[in-house]
Amino acid sequence: MLKRLSQTIILVLTLSVVLPGKGEAGDIDPAKEKMALYKKTEALTHIPWYYLAAIDKYEANTQKETASEGVISITFPETDWYGIGNPGRVSDAFSIDIFNGSGRDGNGDGLAQYTNDEDILYSMAHWIETYGTTKQDIKIALWNYYQRELTVQTIMNIAKIYEKFGEINLTDNDFPLPLQANYSYRNTWGDARGFGGRRIHEGTDIFANYGVPVKATTYGVVEMKGWNRFGGWRIGIRDTQNNYHYYAHLNGFKEGIAVGDVVKPGDVVGSVGATGYGPPGTSGKFPPHLHYGMYKDNGYSEWSFDPYPYLRKWERDARNKKNG
Repeated sequence: MLKRLSQTIILVLTLSVVLPGKGEAGDIDPAKEKMALYKKTEALTHIPWYYLAAIDKYEANTQKETASEGVISITFPETDWYGIGNPGRVSDAFSIDIFNGSGRDGNGDGLAQYTNDEDILYSMAHWIETYGTTKQDIKIALWNYYQRELTVQTIMNIAKIYEKFGEINLTDNDFPLPLQANYSYRNTWGDARGFGGRRIHEGTDIFANYGVPVKATTYGVVEMKGWNRFGGWRIGIRDTQNNYHYYAHLNGFKEGIAVGDVVKPGDVVGSVGATGYGPPGTSGKFPPHLHYGMYKDNGYSEWSFDPYPYLRKWERDARNKKNG
């Protein structure tokens, strides 16, 4: 244990130079600061940075408050951090280890502080490392930590996105149809629907001609593809914000697109159609349009929310970008 601790301290001191400092105005770029922390922790534990970034992002999406006073959003229950039976909840790393706490010293100062970014991130990486460093090992560790399949799947998908693009500052969006297409839409979220029983409309309908390309609006991973009795040929994409984007009534899919594929804003995923309201192949029961829905996951449940304001913003941004 002492040998491992000394190695950790040496490596921490060696890597400390990569952490970004404050500029003349005292400002720090949060994305750069986070990336430096992820990369440093990867070097200490051999857990790839994009998994740590994905866990942190998931926690930021589901937690209103964080234990850290810095930029990392990962939290631990205090009892788990200090260890059951640790009477004073002291931050001494040796004491926490004696009481089998989760807290670990990530910056070599001998303390495992509940609000310190480096300690928090290192403690999570250490937890994962006890299971191994392969993709499957990490999935098992995440399952044992969160005990929720959708959470594990979401974190793995976010990691996949970060790995592909090599960064975490992925904030672009796009409107789902080409601006030059003949389309129209209004706010139809919450309207009554009758097929399949009384229910509300969980999305916005964008009317357009058959075959108009349908594009991804965000960075994400294809989570679902195939036939749905209500939505016809549909595709579902989960983004890095824990939002599920639902594209329904498609005429067809982009050739070769499959579950697990990473997409970016503007990537074509299918085309406008009029499928649905029946068994596979049913079409033509309503005018061709794209049903676009958005669902939020908070770590416990998932619910629909109104996509109309987002569509309007993305449309406006796309026009400004085109005209600019």
